[in-house]
Parts: sequence; C-alpha cells; structure tokens
Amino acid sequence: MADLKKQQERDELHRAIWAIADELRGAVDGWDFKNYVLGTMFYRYISENLTAYINDGEIRAGFADFDYAQLPDEQAEEARAGLVEEKGFFILPSELFVNVTKRSATDENLNETLEKVFRHIEESAQGSESESDFEGLFDDFDVNSNKLGSTVAKRNERLSKLLNGVASMNLGSVKDHDIDAFGDAYEYLMTMYASNAGKSGGEFFTPSDVSELLTRLGTVGKTHVNKVYDPAAGSGSLLLKSAAVLGKDNVENNIKKVIGFENIITTQYTESIFTEKFFSNFCLPTDILFPHVRAGIMCIN
Repeated sequence: MADLKKQQERDELHRAIWAIADELRGAVDGWDFKNYVLGTMFYRYISENLTAYINDGEIRAGFADFDYAQLPDEQAEEARAGLVEEKGFFILPSELFVNVTKRSATDENLNETLEKVFRHIEESAQGSESESDFEGLFDDFDVNSNKLGSTVAKRNERLSKLLNGVASMNLGSVKDHDIDAFGDAYEYLMTMYASNAGKSGGEFFTPSDVSELLTRLGTVGKTHVNKVYDPAAGSGSLLLKSAAVLGKDNVENNIKKVIGFENIITTQYTESIFTEKFFSNFCLPTDILFPHVRAGIMCIN
C-alpha cells in the first residue's frame, strides 16, 4: 500500500513537471529548463523551510495563529540577525515564494522582482558561515534571458507560469511526504535530459538504483560509520543513500563527518536540500585543494 502511494505521488509530480514543460515548450531548451525548474523549486523549498521554522517556534511560544508569510517586513527585519545565525539565510515575508507567486500575474516587473529576491537571499548569508553555500546560487536562473521571450512582457508571462507551476506541485510537508519530492524531480529532469548532461552542462547523472548499489557495496559488514565522503557530490545522492541504507542514526550527525565537494552550482540546489534532511551540509568546489580524508565510506560518482 505504501509503495502504491509513493508511486502515485511520483506520477503526480512528473505530470506537474510535464505541465510546466508544455508551458515553456519551444522557448527554453531541455538543459536550461532543468535549471529554471530546479531553481524555482529550491526557492520554494527554502521559503517554506524558513516559514515552517519560524511558525513552529511562535506556535510553541503560544501564538497559535502566527504566520510568518503575513508578517510586515519591518517586523520581520528585527529577527534577521538571529535567523541568519540559526538558519544561514533570511527572506523577508514579501519576498517568500508564496507571496511573489501570488503577485506574479500582475507584476509587470516580475523579472526584476525575482532578480532582487535572489540577490537578497544570497546577500543575507554574507558574513555568515553559510556565505559560500549561497554565493552565486541563482546565477544560472537568468530572468532576463531572451530564451524566455523576446519582450519583458513575454518573459514575465513565462516566469509567472513557472512559479505557479511549481506552486501547484503537491510537495506537501517535508516531514509528511513519502517520497523525496525534490530529489525525485531532479532525477526525473536528469533522466529527461541525460543525453545533454555531459555536453552542455558538464554534469553526469547517477540513477538512484546505481547510487543505492554503490552505497550497499561500500557498507558491506558495516552497521555504523563516522564519515561519509564524496569528492564529486553532485546532488548529494550518494551521501543520502548512506543514511537510507545504514539508517540516519548510524551516520554521525556532524558537519565534519559528512563531506561533499561540488563545483557546479545547479547541482548544489539539490545537495543543499538533500543533506539538510539528515546531516549538516558541507559543500565546497571540487577545484579547491583539500587534504586526504579518511572516511568510513568513500562515495564516488
């Protein structure tokens, strides 16, 4: 029964992705389409993640009807420093995914709005430990690309459809969803455009089943490890499989114990999402020299 539910959720997600593809068909090629969808999903994810974090804290404090998305920006600013320290980034209520999407159909400057929002998210992490994780994170999301349309109006129309398409995805709560919706979307998009991966994107796709097989081979005879290391982490799939195979309680929850290196920004969207669920994320470009790491599992794509 659980397997049937997972498949139904997966099929629903794939239909939603295809619906967005139909809206953008002929304007954005496959590889660029992947970047736009993943970038928008990541924007939705961190918006909902931050909102849920704040709301949970306020509800525990006795404010049952509190909703960060409805809070005036001026009041939210008071919590900026603390939230950056706790979460690593900050988003004003007016710049949350849900609010930008609601206004998107009537926002004549939607491209500028998104450009400003993405810049503000990246800038919010400056001076914090997460600065390098957010620096240039939305560089591949070109809101002014002629591929989206020959005029600003046409580009904004497609951007609005993209936002609303991702908003319509039944991703549910991260805690309640039976599939890793963001990871499944990435895998589905990579499968759709895998033939272009090595040519235009410089990325290579490791199917989920292969990732699991490699992880099982690397954990034969092991019930607990103190380090998981992937020098070409990509989306973080192999890092996560160690938690799925061994159980997350059997991989030490320490930023120095789960180590992933990745040079391509667009795959860091998913690595940032995935590793946050089980571990503290540690992601550095592969072109930085790093010392030899003795790991319980050595994961290599």
